[in-house]
Amino acid sequence: MNMKTYTFKVVVEPDTDRWHAYCPALQQYGASTWGYTREEALKHINEVVQMIIDELRDDGIAIPDGPKDEVEVFSDERVAVTV
Repeated sequence: MNMKTYTFKVVVEPDTDRWHAYCPALQQYGASTWGYTREEALKHINEVVQMIIDELRDDGIAIPDGPKDEVEVFSDERVAVTV
């Protein structure tokens, strides 16, 4: 099985008394969430993106591979670190 690594852009921004996070490339699938801190919102959007990708794969729907400024696809395994 050929593995691919997908890197999705997410946006995390303040929203009154909490933080809003979303993934532009997956918004049509509901990739939006929030948290009381920036770190919590980032953790939640990571979980939401993973759930959406799992559902797309289970349903046989292609994982979005663009636009290029929102999604990067690599044909090898990688680890992403956000600092």
